[in-house]
Amino acid sequence: MSAQAIHLDPRSLLLEFGPLAGERERGEWVARRLGELGFTPQRDELGNVWAGQGALLLVAHIDTVLTPTPVQQRGEKWYAPAVGDNSAGVAVLLSLAPLLLPLGIGLGFSVGEEGLGNLKGARALVARLSPRMVVAVDGYMPGVVTEAVGSVRLRGLFVGPGGHAWGDRTNPSPMPALGRAITALYGLKKHEDMSVNVGRVWGGEAINAIPAEVGFELDLRASKAAMLEQLEAQAREVLMDAAQKQGVRLELEVLGRRPAGSTATLEMQRAAQQALAEVGQEVRWLSGSTDASAAVEAGIPALAFGTYRGGGAHTPEEWVEPESLLEGARALWALVRSLRGL
Repeated sequence: MSAQAIHLDPRSLLLEFGPLAGERERGEWVARRLGELGFTPQRDELGNVWAGQGALLLVAHIDTVLTPTPVQQRGEKWYAPAVGDNSAGVAVLLSLAPLLLPLGIGLGFSVGEEGLGNLKGARALVARLSPRMVVAVDGYMPGVVTEAVGSVRLRGLFVGPGGHAWGDRTNPSPMPALGRAITALYGLKKHEDMSVNVGRVWGGEAINAIPAEVGFELDLRASKAAMLEQLEAQAREVLMDAAQKQGVRLELEVLGRRPAGSTATLEMQRAAQQALAEVGQEVRWLSGSTDASAAVEAGIPALAFGTYRGGGAHTPEEWVEPESLLEGARALWALVRSLRGL
C-alpha cells in the first residue's frame, strides 16, 4: 500500500492530536475527525470514542502519563511528552479509518490505560462491542505483545499516634515501618519476569513532629498469574510484618488489577510477523500491559501491535521518527488484511 492509499497522513494527524491535553479534549478531537470522514462516532460516559463494530476491534488509548506539549523537531525526530505513547498509535489508527471502517472493523479510542486507569476504557469497549479478536495499537515497531503482564496496585498507610519529636519520643513512629517495608519489598524480586515498584511515598507534618501516618503506592507485576498471586501474598506479609514490628497499624487498599496470560493465536502471531515483514521489519515478541489485556481477561484472542519507532516513553524527552508512522500504517493495514483473509 502506498502512502497515498492510507487516505490520511498519520504525521499530520500527530501534529494536530499530539499537543492536546486531557482525555476529554483528545476524545472530542477524535470524534470530530471521524465525523468529518463521514462516519458516526459514539462516546460513552467514561470518555471512550469508537466507530463501527465487527468481529475485529482495533483499539488505541488516548490518555497519557505526562501532559502533552507542542511537538519540537530536532533533526529527523519529533520530541514532546506523549508524542509516542500513545499519540502516535492514535494517529496511525485514525489514518486508516477510511480503509477499515467500510470493512466492518471496529475502531476504538480508549481512556484509562495509563496510571490508575486500570484498563477501564478497554474493558468497557470489549464488553460493549463483543469482538471476537482484538488488536491494541500501541508501542514501538517491530514490537508485538503476545503475553499480558499482570499487575496489582496497592495504596497503604502506616498509622501511629504521632506526637512531639521529644516529648513523645517513646511513641511508635510509622516512618521506620515504611523504611523496613520498602527494603523488604524490593528484596521480593526473585525472577526476571516480575517487578516491584514503590512509585510514591508521603507523610509527616513537621520536622519536630512524629508522623501520624505515612503512605505509599506499590505496583507489583508478573508475567504469570500464579507468580503474581504469590508476589502479592508475600508483599502483604512483608507490610504486615513491618507494621507489627514497629507497633503501628497498616491500612491497605487495592487500587487496581490487570490480568496475566496470553490468548494470541498462532494465526494472529503469523499475521503479525508477515505484516512486519512487508515493511522490512523482523518481529520482536514482547510481554507487557496494554489494552489487549482487557481482551485477554475476557478470553478473547488479542495482541498489541507497535506502529512507530521512538523512545523515552513517559518522560519529557519522548520522541518519534515521524516517517516510521507511514511504515506503521502500512504494517497495520497488512495485519488486518491477513487476519481477515483479504
